[in-house]
Amino acid sequence: MNSFKYLQPKSLQDAGSLMQQNKNALLFAGGTDALGLIKNNIISPENLVNLKQIKGLNEIKYTPGKEIKIGALVNLVDIAAHPVITEKFTVLAEAANSIASPQFRNVATIGGNICQRPRCFYFRGDFHCIRKGGDLCYAAAGENKYHCIVGGDPCYIIHPSDSAVALLALDAKFSIYSDKKLKLVSAWDFFILPSVDPTRENILKPGEILESVVIPEPDKGSKSRYIKFMEREVFDFAVVSVAAVVKKSEGKIAKGSIAFGGVAPKPWHIDALNKSLTGLSTEEENITEFSKKTFTDASPLEKNGYKIPLVRNLLKRILIDLTV
Repeated sequence: MNSFKYLQPKSLQDAGSLMQQNKNALLFAGGTDALGLIKNNIISPENLVNLKQIKGLNEIKYTPGKEIKIGALVNLVDIAAHPVITEKFTVLAEAANSIASPQFRNVATIGGNICQRPRCFYFRGDFHCIRKGGDLCYAAAGENKYHCIVGGDPCYIIHPSDSAVALLALDAKFSIYSDKKLKLVSAWDFFILPSVDPTRENILKPGEILESVVIPEPDKGSKSRYIKFMEREVFDFAVVSVAAVVKKSEGKIAKGSIAFGGVAPKPWHIDALNKSLTGLSTEEENITEFSKKTFTDASPLEKNGYKIPLVRNLLKRILIDLTV
């Protein structure tokens, strides 16, 4: 590990300035991903900008009937246990509680989980792949069991965040500190595909900082859930995951929002799918047929075609669970 300076700003403005003024700087929140990247020589920052002394970033503020605002430095364990989140934003509590181990969740932050780098073993290994500025995605013709089935080319990573999938289903907005002010962007627009830039996962520019996530309160009577398939069952990243927010009325789905993880280089949703949820009968045979029609445009690689039936079955399961 190379030596680095440890900088401790007291405000977002100071942190943004330090990121712009100091060469090769890295934001530091919980540190669970940052330290791994540094120790494995994937990145070698000369400056580490610690965010933990900035007031307000570790707070949760709920406005009844309107929204909840979660600071970027709120720990995952606090999100999973928060009474309002578990009751009204259940899908996010379940996603947070599914991440890694209890020890990890006590340290990891929601902002860090959203902004973590890919877990592709070529990116994390000793390969100068396209995400590191090279010319080749080794997964395209190599070991690609865990890679994406939609949205790839020229890089076939999947985004590893569980919380981001739940936030996409909840129609969350991300508050970004930029040029001395805050701006809101949708969860969908925050993440970018490799076709836009194969070296980045999100829109953050040097000096910009994810300040919080803002989630509108779901409609009264809505239910939500997060499920993921893991190869090792515990403390693992999702092979495929599904987040859903559904409101049922008179045997039909009145409104719904679905998001997927483990299938694309960014948390994934399908506009046509979400629109077609409205009016869908909650009878099991109808949900089964509905699920079979998803991901018909997927382009699996040599070893990950199994993800198509897997994601369809998880979608069927979550819709049945939410509408019984």
